[in-house]
Amino acid sequence: MKVKAFIKKYTMVIALVVVFIFFTVLTDGKLILPQNMSNLLLQNAYVLVMACGMLLCILTGGNVDLSVGSTLCLSAALAAKMMDSGYAPIIAILVSMSVSIVIGIWQGWLVGYIHIPPFICTLAGMFLFRGLARVVLDSRTIAVMNPSFLNLFTSYIQIPGLDEKGNCKSAIIVGAVVAVALMIYTFISVAKKKKQGIKGNSAAAAIVKMAIIDVLIVVYAFKLSAYKGIPVMLIWILAVVLIFAFITSSTVFGRYFYAVGGNEKATKLSGIDPRKVYFWAYFLMSVLAGFSGLLVASRIGSVDGNMGNSYEMDAIASCFIGGASAYGGSGTVPGIMIGAILLGVINQGMSIYGLPDQWQYVVKGAVLLVAVVFDVVSNKKTGKS
Repeated sequence: MKVKAFIKKYTMVIALVVVFIFFTVLTDGKLILPQNMSNLLLQNAYVLVMACGMLLCILTGGNVDLSVGSTLCLSAALAAKMMDSGYAPIIAILVSMSVSIVIGIWQGWLVGYIHIPPFICTLAGMFLFRGLARVVLDSRTIAVMNPSFLNLFTSYIQIPGLDEKGNCKSAIIVGAVVAVALMIYTFISVAKKKKQGIKGNSAAAAIVKMAIIDVLIVVYAFKLSAYKGIPVMLIWILAVVLIFAFITSSTVFGRYFYAVGGNEKATKLSGIDPRKVYFWAYFLMSVLAGFSGLLVASRIGSVDGNMGNSYEMDAIASCFIGGASAYGGSGTVPGIMIGAILLGVINQGMSIYGLPDQWQYVVKGAVLLVAVVFDVVSNKKTGKS
């Protein structure tokens, strides 16, 4: 029973390990080259960021936001157009994020207070914001070349005298410090729970789990050190992930999303206004989509009217693959990060191997279907009840 429970709890982690090993062998080790390991993060930055917001929407009852790819495109288009017109990067960023905030307020109000079905509301937004992005771009492709803007998102942390390309010692030092800090935190947490008499997983299991995570962090730090060091984009991603992990796991506000998804009527009777919960879910999702537009624009170096196509599907797939329930009420930020990384490994592994695009879609669709079927079957769910 313990083995069965372990496999059920860590199914996606096991799947990630298996898929990673599979593509490493299939690509003759090319997947784990330092440059590819660094690119794995950069190419999937938008997924990691937007999945945090998509989780909130899914928690409210399996709802999704179909407009995030278009919001991302509009945000990137505004930033690119303004910098191309001579405006300072900070002004372009503020305008882009302000528009994303307005979109979030608009859609949050429609879904939460006007009770427009999320699917219909965000489907309309998908067409509307994509059209506006193309209007802004005038159906052109605009290059993003402002060095200040690019350095803000795509540069690498390198300390003069300590780092050089191919040998960035600062990455190893930071990785080691983070690993030690996490282990110390684990010991303190275990001791605190023991003192308070809180029963849960054994102390040994918690320490072993953290030790495995620490090993992965140090190994990844070594890979980064062998390329250009720690990407600034990693700092942005970690900031978003940690904030949303804290919100969903350690705040009353975060628990409201789970409550609404679990039983909206009971939540309303307990004094929580579901309208506000829906509003914040779609508001925060739009803000993260707008921020992701800046990340993608800086990484690609140009913006066109097709940017962000199907990005909403990547965010949704990451959540479901990472354990978020298709019926709402369950899911965690660490889980969806595993889902996003798993999807990223599959995408990059297939690209390196040279698998045709049509088969890449087949594989991603199959992975998503298996993840959702597993959630439904393992939790014995056959409907909203």
